[in-house]
This record gives sequence, structure tokens and C-alpha cells, in this order.
Amino acid sequence: MSFSTEGVLSTTGAQASRLHEAIEPTLRAHPGVSGIYALENGRDAFAARALLAAAAERSIDVECYIWRADVTGYLMFEALWSAAERGVRVRLLLDDNNTAGLDETLVALDAHENIEVRLFNPLRYRRLRWINYLLDFRRVNRRMHNKSFTVDHEVSVLGGRNVGDEYFDAGSAMNFADLDVLAVGPIATEVSSNFDLYFNSESAHPARRLLGKASIQAMHNLKAAFAAVHAKPGSRQYLEALDEKGFVTQLEEGQLAMEWVGARLVSDDPAKVLHAEPPKELLMLPRLLQLTGQARVQFDLVSPYFVPAITGTKDLVQLAKQGVRVRVLTNSLASTDVAAVHAGYAKRRKALLRAGLEIYEVKRVEPTSTSLTRGSSAASLHAKTFEIDGRYVYVGSFNFDPRSAYLNTEMGLLLDSPQLARRLNHFFATQVPAHSYRVRLDEHDDLEWVETTPAGEKTYRIEPHTNAFQRMMLALVATLPIDWLL
Repeated sequence: MSFSTEGVLSTTGAQASRLHEAIEPTLRAHPGVSGIYALENGRDAFAARALLAAAAERSIDVECYIWRADVTGYLMFEALWSAAERGVRVRLLLDDNNTAGLDETLVALDAHENIEVRLFNPLRYRRLRWINYLLDFRRVNRRMHNKSFTVDHEVSVLGGRNVGDEYFDAGSAMNFADLDVLAVGPIATEVSSNFDLYFNSESAHPARRLLGKASIQAMHNLKAAFAAVHAKPGSRQYLEALDEKGFVTQLEEGQLAMEWVGARLVSDDPAKVLHAEPPKELLMLPRLLQLTGQARVQFDLVSPYFVPAITGTKDLVQLAKQGVRVRVLTNSLASTDVAAVHAGYAKRRKALLRAGLEIYEVKRVEPTSTSLTRGSSAASLHAKTFEIDGRYVYVGSFNFDPRSAYLNTEMGLLLDSPQLARRLNHFFATQVPAHSYRVRLDEHDDLEWVETTPAGEKTYRIEPHTNAFQRMMLALVATLPIDWLL
């Protein structure tokens, strides 16, 4: 499959931005391809966004599924505000499902003359938000899961991370717990165009129409929140990361160690959420299936919410029967933050294992003393990526589940990247065994979980580090016909 892409760098005025002038010579030396730099570490991913915001001269376009009202959430809000104060046009598109408690902040941001906030598929009832699902379930069950951060139409960061402490957690114990890429070149132009499509779509509503105007007190509270976040102990590691990381400087000097590859943006059409059964032409799934179906030797999949359902199970089994080595890394019941999703996967495990798939489930990882994770009691896998035959790689927001396929909108990059494929392959070979359980069938066709420890292998006959109630609920939910919701 060819990933060559044509495109031109976009400028928003007669004079090119500093970023454009800095990277143009490198782009000319690599015609037709895009520069990719993997952001595996949480602090790097935070620093890349914040430093790019600080370097912005013309525009910042951000779309996100979850934006937490925590340390990194407000540091990023402050970065956008500071850019707007310099005259940079800032557009922020948030899915409205996870904006609880942020209404005042969002209207205060939107009140800035250079910031425009829009909410995707907004909820009508702001306080008792569950009422929206009771009265308007078919509509509000469809969400925008996209994540991208684009500066001056020249540089994009996109992948699996939302904005919040758990996504940028410096205490994360495992690489690829989440994954973004920084991208320049033609692919950044594609991401910019795709953002415009979403920002101007029927489902993107101006915040001011939904939430009203910002009060003087709201503006005061926003600026007070910016000051307060710097005083929090957890902010220091992220503020230090801005001093330590020289992404933008290296990018401007042509020294950032990028891989130059063919890249293609794959994205659902925002109109997907308007249809009970979206037409095929609105979906990115067919393009992903076209690529995965071309695997000949190896298919490595990382998906935190892995629900193959009947069709996906059939496709993966067929790959294995054709001699393709298929390895899957997902969350264990103990590490997942959505047990119902685990139930949708658990009932397919035996069929996948019988076909010869290698399945690994991430161990529960307790937060370290430096961890800022507060969303759950333990860190979990969140990356969404796969590699094929040591060459092709997907990085984005798409989970291998029916929700990503048919309900939510998703986006990501298909990369012709042997370098990143090798890193993902090395990750499976070196880190996965130490941080996960290998799931397999014993001689009686029963499931067992094998943990690799310094003292040797330890085998579990039941889901590790779970209790009887959790396992009972898992079995109950697995009997329900709700795969399409997961």
C-alpha cells in the first residue's frame, strides 16, 4: 500500500510564520513525505503541546474528547490563553460529554477576542447531566473521540492522549501506556483541513450560545485558577519539563530526530454521529480493515478497549489461520477503567486463543509517589496503535471496538514507518512480558494467566487481582447483548 501524500504548507498571511520558515528547508529536502516524532513519555507529550503553543504566531487548533479540570488541564488552558494574548487565533473544540464542571471556565476562555470555543454534540441539561442520556440517548450516545493539537497549520500532535494528569502522568511505568506523534509536512495540512471540517460541522456549537456570556466573576476565577495551579505541588514536574524539553528549538534548528515517512490521515466524517446507521463512506473503519487485511507475517495490536465482537473475532482468527503472527495487548480486568468493555472482550478470549493469537493483559500498576494519576486507583493502558509486517503503523484514537467503529468519531495516522514498527515490535518483545500477563489455554481448555517474575513464572487460574464480585459482574455483563455499545 502506498502512503505517498501530496500537499502544500499553509500560511495564513503574506508573511510566513517562524515555524514555517524554520522547517521549510527540511521539508524541501523530503518532498512528498511527512516528518514524524513519537511521543511515548507523558511529560514529553505535555511539553510538546505547551511549547508549541508558546511558539505559535498565527493559530492554534485543538480538538479533544476529555479535558480535565486538573493540573495539566489548567496549565494547557493557560498556554492557550497566553497565546491568545499575543494575538494568536485559538480554536478549541471539545466533546461535551466530559465537560462537567468546566462551563464557567469555557465561557471565560471564549470571552477572549482571540479564542473561540465550540462543543461537539452538546448536552442540553448542564447540571443533572444523566438526564440527557435518559431523554435523548440515541443522540448523546454518539461522541467525538478525536484528539489533535495543531499550531500555525505547520505542526500537529495527535494520537491517543486526552488532556489531563493521568494522560501526561510522569509516573507511568510503561512506555506505550499512551502514544502520540508530532508531525510536520503534508500530514499537518491534512489535519488542519480535517479540523476545519469538524469545527464547522453541524454538531459543533458555539459555547456562548449554549452557556451564555462570561461574568466578571468568571473572568476573575479563570485568572485565579491560572495562578493557583502553579502553586500546586504536582505542577512542578510539568513546568520543569518545559525547561528540559527542547522540541521546538530542535524543530526550528532542523535537529529534531524525525523519521520521514509516507503518512495518511484517516478520519470519520463528523456527519457520522447524525446517522443511526452511518453510510460506509462516512467511516474510517473500511480503510483500517483494508490495511490490516494485508498483513502477511505479523500483526501487533495495542488497544485498551478491545472488543472484537463477532466480525472482528472472525477476521483475527482468519489472519492467524493464514499464518500471520497476531499479538494483542489490552487491559486486564484489574487494570481497566471500564469493566463492561472488558466483558465484551473476555467472552471472545477462548476463540482467539484457540486460533493461535497471543494475548497479553496489562497488570494493575499502582501510582508511584511522583504520579499525578487520580482518576482511578491504578494506571492503565490507553494507547491505540498497531503495526503490520514491521512496516505499517497506525497511531490515533481508534479502539478496536464497536463504539469506535460505528458510534463515535475517530481519527489517526497510517504511517509507512519501519522505524516506529520496530520500536513497537521491540516493546512487545521486551516490555510487555514484564508488565502484563500472558493469557493462554491449559490442557483442559481453561484460561490461565502467566506472570513473568524475577523468580520465574507464576500462573493464575482466575483473573489476577480481582475479587469474586468483580468476576461475577463480568460474567453477568458478558451475557448481555450490548457489544454495540462498548
